[in-house]
Amino acid sequence: MAAITLIEAVNAAMAYELEHDQDVVLFGEDVGKNGGVFRATDGLQKKYGKERVIDTPLAESMIAGLAVGMAAQGMKPIAEMQFMGFIFPAVDQIFCHAARLRHRTRGRLTQPMVIRAPYGGGIHAPEHHSESTEALFSHIPGLKVVIPSNPSRAYGLMLAAIRDPDPVIFLEPKRVYRIVKHEVEDNGEEYPLEACFVDREGSDITLISWGAMMHETLQAAEKLAAEGIDAEVIDVATVSPIDMDTILESVEKTGRACIIQEAPKSGSVGSEIAAEIAEKGILNLLAPIGRVSGYDTVMPYYRLEKQYMPTVDRILDEVRTIMEYK
Repeated sequence: MAAITLIEAVNAAMAYELEHDQDVVLFGEDVGKNGGVFRATDGLQKKYGKERVIDTPLAESMIAGLAVGMAAQGMKPIAEMQFMGFIFPAVDQIFCHAARLRHRTRGRLTQPMVIRAPYGGGIHAPEHHSESTEALFSHIPGLKVVIPSNPSRAYGLMLAAIRDPDPVIFLEPKRVYRIVKHEVEDNGEEYPLEACFVDREGSDITLISWGAMMHETLQAAEKLAAEGIDAEVIDVATVSPIDMDTILESVEKTGRACIIQEAPKSGSVGSEIAAEIAEKGILNLLAPIGRVSGYDTVMPYYRLEKQYMPTVDRILDEVRTIMEYK
């Protein structure tokens, strides 16, 4: 067991599957010789060869189409989009084919494929490198959308994604690629998809988040504890489909909910969670549902990046407002 970062956990999970399943292949821009722009695939081509770890041209539609074709024939491709902002040329292949092929063929063909992408802001990147557009993919039936928040979850969820018989969009919050290490045993043990994780038990309010924002959310929970507010913290992890049972059970206990996300507020995953709580758990609520999110604007350049992204202080202010309702 070794202490590794989130990006090292992603690498370890892919290496495990390449080692143990000959149907797994990995490809994308610069993933081979260079080991990926963030080094997520470092060393894999050298170990497993150019036929299984493949450098592609800068052609996202082709990368996704190649994954669709391979998966339809029983292979298990892992396709990398260099940044989430570059994924849009591949949307036709993902939405119209990967997500639909099981339904289109009445179950004859499946799509055991993973599309990886570094996502989110916080690294002073230029335009198209900092988007948090998970809601676009969460809206499409047939896709699973997974966003790990720490190294152990990145390892276990990546294994589950590769082994899943249907397409998984695996979004890696690059801001936390290297900021924390976890002890992770490289034993091939997967975590369940479609399940939330309760990271902190509490009784006064439920804080709900995913990806990089889990770190600010947990920091806020600790500060709230010093004020006498006992917050339960849930890591959604799989944002489509969402494990609403865990969230509703928590809200039934605490009576209050606040959703924290980096994405723009309107039409977001957070909006869907809030709607589900209102629809199915409104009689348990003691206060309006709170939301702390990015703004309904394009992610700004790095000078204003910190003003755009939710902070611990914004979370604290929202929770204090919610707690005023008795």
